[in-house]
Amino acid sequence: MISPQNAQHEKLNSRFSLPDEHGRFGPYGGSFVPETLSYPLKELSSAYEEAKNDPEFKEELNDLLNDFAGRPTKLYHAKKISQKIGGAQIFLKREDLLHTGAHKINNALGQALLAKRMGKKRIIAETGAGQHGIATAAVCAKFGFECKIYMGAEDMRRQSLNVFKMRLSGAEVHGVEAGSKTLKEAINEAMRDWVTHVRSTHYILGSALGAHPYPGMVRDFHRVIGEETKRQFLEKYERLPDEMVACVGGGSNAIGFFFDFLEEDSVRLTGVEAGGRSLQEGQHAARFEGGQLGILQGCKTWILQNNEGQINPTHSVSAGLDYAAIGPEHSYYRDQGRISFGYASDNDALEAFKLLTCEEGILPALETSHGLAYAFKRASECSSDHMICVNLSGRGDKDAMEAARIMGVEGLPEMSFG
Repeated sequence: MISPQNAQHEKLNSRFSLPDEHGRFGPYGGSFVPETLSYPLKELSSAYEEAKNDPEFKEELNDLLNDFAGRPTKLYHAKKISQKIGGAQIFLKREDLLHTGAHKINNALGQALLAKRMGKKRIIAETGAGQHGIATAAVCAKFGFECKIYMGAEDMRRQSLNVFKMRLSGAEVHGVEAGSKTLKEAINEAMRDWVTHVRSTHYILGSALGAHPYPGMVRDFHRVIGEETKRQFLEKYERLPDEMVACVGGGSNAIGFFFDFLEEDSVRLTGVEAGGRSLQEGQHAARFEGGQLGILQGCKTWILQNNEGQINPTHSVSAGLDYAAIGPEHSYYRDQGRISFGYASDNDALEAFKLLTCEEGILPALETSHGLAYAFKRASECSSDHMICVNLSGRGDKDAMEAARIMGVEGLPEMSFG
């Protein structure tokens, strides 16, 4: 008979054993790429395996996270909005306070150090809302890398301020006019670039998806979010939260937030997808609401696609959640019943965006606002001693003009930084 201690140990081993040597999380993940990308992916996998066991690499990364990015981030009790909603106590993990305005800097710094370790001189990246693009441009400026960012033309329109910030940091921002002109097409273009420049170039993929080793590696660079959250709750409240909530596009902020709580069975973990205008085909980006198993951009996971395998159009008020696939580790833990998933509509997200700003003076990103919308609704159903922690994955400066336009605010100045 297995003792409770040994059972817990086996669960820990299971968590840290994923992905397996083939990059799989159960039936998900893997590496479905053309032969031309096999070499750089193997090179990256080897470099990462060596680096994560190298004390000097870990020390340099920790120093950068502390001194350049601004870690640790605060755990904030949102007392006023908790009182207004009249249920659970709402806490915010303030990743929005990081340098460049979002959690994306954690991964960008880690991968930049790997690129330096591999002797690369040039960095490429994709971006949707621009948060990953800004983080990548910033670390490239710091390390002296040549930098090219691929961004859908529609996302450039929605996030023109972020385009200006990237260019100000020295990055070339390439607008992608193909397809829906959003994140999926930006990733396609970045991969085409990488295929032709594999010797000199590293691709800093911005989310916990794509071909192995990206999903596990990006997760590991974001694990610091959950590690800090657990420590902060125990130090300040001598207990863990009852629930944790995070928005999910590809899923990097959420898996980093959740990972150190996967064995804490008392803590409910919920990812919130983009419910868009409705759950009709082409009107949302909620992969677990009408999606199916498929392969997209190197990875097997849940995807919004039709029965012929063609990728469905997606929509979200948030550029960062407007993507047809979800990270494979999320698919795996959904199957296991450990992470549950909900969704928030465009309107719900916009209301949460306004409410947090009005009640707490904190302007959240529209991505984050999806998680907030779900948490606010959930809090109203709970008692006042219940604790819900939301990962405030980014700040909303970038979204202010687009939100105002959608809300029909009149008298706005014409602004374009593209």
